[in-house]
Amino acid sequence: MTEETTLQRIRERFPAAVISEFRGQHRVGADPATIHDLLEFLKDEIGLKLLVDITCVDYLYYSGAKDRFGLVYLLANPETSERITVRTFVNDPDPEVPSATDLWEGANWLEREVWDMFGIRFAGHPDLRRILLPESFEAHPLRKDYPLQGLGERHHLPIVTRDMG
Repeated sequence: MTEETTLQRIRERFPAAVISEFRGQHRVGADPATIHDLLEFLKDEIGLKLLVDITCVDYLYYSGAKDRFGLVYLLANPETSERITVRTFVNDPDPEVPSATDLWEGANWLEREVWDMFGIRFAGHPDLRRILLPESFEAHPLRKDYPLQGLGERHHLPIVTRDMG
């Protein structure tokens, strides 16, 4: 399937999707309410079966940004090397999107990382808990409004030592 065919099929199935190009790679923007359907379509009907990454961008201090958080899904077809970036936007006070764990098992840890660092909830996630920080940690340190020096939590984390002998 050619890239133009892929884009045409996306336009037909998701007319509200915004398709753009950045540095030679296509991006598809979708509403959070339809993001799961779009991801499922791209995986099952287009063949983008590899979930490369899920990450997030905090647009808090970007002038002209309409939304606070941009959620980014990187998908690829391992057989044809076709790649596409899928984006959706969510806002405070309760940023949430549907989980993609039913589509890709690997989404489990990726969504947990985004939850841990940015506080984006993934509805339907089977085990949404911290993956990098202790459960007692209350903030989300990759948010732009998180203080550079932290909130004092470094001084309250238990120090774990291992016997090297």
